[in-house]
Amino acid sequence: MNVHHHPVSRRNLALAVVLNIVITAAQLVGGVISGSLALLSDALHNFSDVMSLLISWFANRIATREADAKSTFGYRRAEILAALFNASALVGIGIYIVYEAIGRMMHPESIDSLWVIWLGVLGVLVNGGSIWLLHADARGNVNIKAAYLHLLGDVLTSVAVVVGGVLIHFWQIFWIDPLISIGIAIYLVYASAGLIRETVGVLMQFAPETVDIGRIAEEVRRVHGIENIHHIHLWRLGEHEIFLEAHVDFSSNIRLKEATQKIAEIEKLLNERFGITHVTLQPEYRRDDSKSLIGG
Repeated sequence: MNVHHHPVSRRNLALAVVLNIVITAAQLVGGVISGSLALLSDALHNFSDVMSLLISWFANRIATREADAKSTFGYRRAEILAALFNASALVGIGIYIVYEAIGRMMHPESIDSLWVIWLGVLGVLVNGGSIWLLHADARGNVNIKAAYLHLLGDVLTSVAVVVGGVLIHFWQIFWIDPLISIGIAIYLVYASAGLIRETVGVLMQFAPETVDIGRIAEEVRRVHGIENIHHIHLWRLGEHEIFLEAHVDFSSNIRLKEATQKIAEIEKLLNERFGITHVTLQPEYRRDDSKSLIGG
């Protein structure tokens, strides 16, 4: 299983930023004029998208920098940090919206529903266009996926805003506005939780959930001339790069050239079957050390 990094279209990112600046400004003005908390919540959510997209664009530029003597791993984790920041910001925005909405539910206010309806429709169209621009890149990049989730949430919340505007216009159900705002907030927190978990796992150097260390040990032990593999460390540098380092016991005291060939065979095995892109193996023969599978 080979893992490939998908290049990100910076032009699409830039265009999505412009679209979201337009809708943010429009909904902010409309929210103030109409008195709709749902519309203001959607505007705040859209503003977070602008920041998310700008951070994603900047992080993507940094991530392409080459490694140097000071930063031997390069800057590829910049995108992971950006994704974590964006997802965490969504959680904070969600909590703030709930706080404001509870106050509005206790003291409902009159709302100009036509502003809510038309700006909600505009939000659906603009965010739908932004999603279309980033759809392909979101499949292979956790940083763009974070921005994509922001936009997907915006489409759903804009639809809810339109529905709320219709209910207010025809039936004067003003309490629906803060209720929709709470629904928006719950979605924001829910959509961000999985992304936060994934990015924290990368930064904490947890082993990828898709790779079974026990199976790695079984496959390596099947290689002729290898007794066992132990002291394994397995982690992700970024979204697409999986690193493994370990000690390998050889069954006989072979020459260095033969050991090098055997290590190359194991590296190929690990890449093809587990998608591990970088492997560092320490060859050993009759060394009296701990044979624990997981490194200390």
